[in-house]
Amino acid sequence: MARPSIPPTPALPRPTHLLAARRKAAWFTLALLALVLASFGSLDLQWAQFLSLDSAQRMARFLGEFFPPDLSPSFLDKVARATWETLAMSALGTLLAAVGGLLIALPASRLGSDGRAWLRTPTRLVLNALRSVPEVVWAALLLISAGLGPFAGTLALAVHTSGVLGRLFAEALENVPPGPAQALRAQGVAPNRVFLYALLPQALPQLLSYTLYRWENNIRAATVLGIVGAGGLGQLLAFHMGLFHMPKTATVLAAMLLLVALVDACSFAARRWLTR
Repeated sequence: MARPSIPPTPALPRPTHLLAARRKAAWFTLALLALVLASFGSLDLQWAQFLSLDSAQRMARFLGEFFPPDLSPSFLDKVARATWETLAMSALGTLLAAVGGLLIALPASRLGSDGRAWLRTPTRLVLNALRSVPEVVWAALLLISAGLGPFAGTLALAVHTSGVLGRLFAEALENVPPGPAQALRAQGVAPNRVFLYALLPQALPQLLSYTLYRWENNIRAATVLGIVGAGGLGQLLAFHMGLFHMPKTATVLAAMLLLVALVDACSFAARRWLTR
């Protein structure tokens, strides 16, 4: 007895939103590729001179002037104090930025039951302005009022990082699951208690992770701020490099690398522990 033939299953049509997303991704990739090609065409990139043997020899002679580094006890003591100053600048600047960023993030996010936030747009414009200005520019401006030294560098890190963390904190608070907050609001709990007992505990691990990550970045930024007179290793580096004290410059650079590596490792371990 012959088996009845089974008609082939018709192919399911692809969802229109997936096709639209693929088209947008293709156009975005083409636009990005065109921008990269236009950048290569507009910049005067002298690859032949950069990769020439003469350039390599001059670079080798320049690097050879860094060795051996200055390891005298008096200079190592000076480097150690500058390293501690850079670490303190980054830690205090990040702490001030975390507090300020959280305060600014509250009006910059929708936390109410109706989803309305009248100050959301102007506050986000303030956050954009704070993080659009680089730390070096903030330090140069604050040197006028705060004077030379680590105080201006600390304030510059705090102002710039407040804009970065404020935006990240606002996004994290808006993306927490709304169930616990809605349950408390249904019981007539005040908005400040809803934030403290429902929203903040859920977002706290992410907020701490963002803060630690920005501390890593601020270590690198703090080493650069000294170039404009904001203290720390950067100021020591600018002084000795300007006088062509290459052995001393090598010691300062080594201290920078060790400090960044140590803070990166500690921050990474802390963030892994928070996300477990």
